[in-house]
Amino acid sequence: MLAQRPSFLPMSSSPRDAATPVVSAFYDRFPYPGDPLQDGPPPGYNWRWCVDSARAAALGSLPPAPPSGTRTWRILDAGCGTGVSTDYLCHLNPGSQVLAVDISAGTLEVARERLRRSGAARQVLELRIEQRSLLDLEAEGEFDYINSVGVLHHLREPEQGLWALARQLRPGGVLHLFLYADGGRWEIHRSQRALSLLAVGTGGEGLRLGRQLLRELPPTNRLRRHHEQRWALDTAADANFADMYLHPQETSYDLERLLRFVEQADLSFAGFSNPEVWDPARLLQGELLERARALPKRQQWALVEALDPDISHFEFFLSKGAIEPPQWTDAALLAHGGQPNRCLWGWPSTCLMGPDLQPLSITVADLELLQAFEAAPAGTPLSQLSLAMDQVERLERARQLIADRLLLPVRP
Repeated sequence: MLAQRPSFLPMSSSPRDAATPVVSAFYDRFPYPGDPLQDGPPPGYNWRWCVDSARAAALGSLPPAPPSGTRTWRILDAGCGTGVSTDYLCHLNPGSQVLAVDISAGTLEVARERLRRSGAARQVLELRIEQRSLLDLEAEGEFDYINSVGVLHHLREPEQGLWALARQLRPGGVLHLFLYADGGRWEIHRSQRALSLLAVGTGGEGLRLGRQLLRELPPTNRLRRHHEQRWALDTAADANFADMYLHPQETSYDLERLLRFVEQADLSFAGFSNPEVWDPARLLQGELLERARALPKRQQWALVEALDPDISHFEFFLSKGAIEPPQWTDAALLAHGGQPNRCLWGWPSTCLMGPDLQPLSITVADLELLQAFEAAPAGTPLSQLSLAMDQVERLERARQLIADRLLLPVRP
């Protein structure tokens, strides 16, 4: 596939968020995330960065595909850091147009090298990597998919950032966000306050003293135990440790504040991108689970939040406009097309790793149905697949494959 040469442009105007210069300087010192560089495509996959998979999860189905079967998405990676997310966005969405922006020159140097070594630009029609604030993108027009992971909570006014991204989102588009949660950062917040009181700073000295603090607290100390048991591996890279314990500007949320934050931007909440975390069945059983299941969704989430103090972040989808999930009546399902989820390890096979890298076994008949969709012209409805399977069996298997996120429905 021919690709335009990626462009690397400097920031063209002063950012409007007062915290930006401080945050930019911090990430120049500690380019984040600290994932190692490697030659070739990124390892595995993350379905949240495959636009087809993310849109199907958030909205229930995909728009019709062009005759080629490949959709060309306009994708914005808002706060791309060292390019880990951008790398996946390019490799999981071939033929798309990708704009990656970040305020830190230091992180972008790493991102450019990562994407050069992975061959990301060869996967897409256009890749642009630019040093810019996400608050200053009005001239770029609208995007089908915006990824902004771990970014808005580092703005002095996160609401400004959400409004800016909402302006860039196309009606019916999907925005993927990741924001800190209060509950699971209890120990982190106290460690941050202690380091601030000790005036260790946000540079190399702070890094040295921060590691020393968590190493020299008494072995029974809750902050030390929490770090060693949960975060020591994640913060082995200096940039990751600094991002967690030394960052000069961050905000975190509880569930109610998060939902109010979303509502003030006139966006629709389209579900968590880690829905298994918010399922009460993860924590309850029997009569208590029955009571939980009877609650409205928002109260179920509040219950999970109350019961699990280890939830350290929220990751979720938003959309512009009302969300009307498809109603899978027999007639509707038979009229829909479909496509196999690209985020399947081992495809085609009856033994797969599913979208969340979980082992799955499907029947030979399930595999035949998925392959029939793959081989058929784009938009072929379930009822018209060339397949030795009656309508009742097609419906039963398609419903289960959709529930397992192996089959992505396509609107007629």
